[in-house]
Amino acid sequence: MTTQPKHLYGLIGYPLGHSFSENFFNQKFDSEGIDAKYTNFEIPSIDKIRNVINENPNLNGLNVTIPYKEQVIPFLDDIDQMASEIGAVNVIKFIRTKNDGLKLKGYNSDIIGFCDSLKPLLKPTHTHALVLGTGGAAKAISCGLKNLGIEPIYVSRTKKDGIITYDELTPQIMDKYRVIVNTSPVGMYPHVDNCPNIPYELLTPNHICYDLIYNPDVTLFMKKSQQYGAMVKNGLEMLLLQAFAAWEIWEQ
Repeated sequence: MTTQPKHLYGLIGYPLGHSFSENFFNQKFDSEGIDAKYTNFEIPSIDKIRNVINENPNLNGLNVTIPYKEQVIPFLDDIDQMASEIGAVNVIKFIRTKNDGLKLKGYNSDIIGFCDSLKPLLKPTHTHALVLGTGGAAKAISCGLKNLGIEPIYVSRTKKDGIITYDELTPQIMDKYRVIVNTSPVGMYPHVDNCPNIPYELLTPNHICYDLIYNPDVTLFMKKSQQYGAMVKNGLEMLLLQAFAAWEIWEQ
């Protein structure tokens, strides 16, 4: 009979074929002798989180990925102030007490990973940023940029208040907004021949083009940005840093 680990952690999302968290945390547990296991819970709808919790009584924490970073909030008992300001959660801590039973508290470690990853690249000329996408990750990135003193604006295919479209990326805007962050899944494996529809020819060596995608290592967005001299970076370091932050949240 297989012995169950003392503590279980996991990831909820759909789909999860692209996730690195399972290998990362299980390697960490093995190397540090931690009696724990990390597993993926691929759920087709957010309400299935109840099944995950009920069927795994040794569950101590969850990561949350696309498309549930916003949808999960109503299922939580409490939410950290920063996650509340962002409006998206990617870490859930399970708090068990003898009297109150189980409470779920939401946090956002994406913002920590992103800020710590981007900060070393910034120069005084990087004062404005384009955030490609409007999902849960985009909200964390936008909040992180503001914390770094950079004014962000969302870019989407659909025109809404406070959001510009790709068609509105004029030479003037591209010159002013010298940090560009792709928070959308466009270009993620296996769709490696896709990229956000920005005017790449307007990029310069003064631009930073940051892609949250880490599979493939060099996305088409990054390749086309490099052709015009822009500094590029993928999301792997952010992913590692947010994972470190998630573990600290679960352990505190």
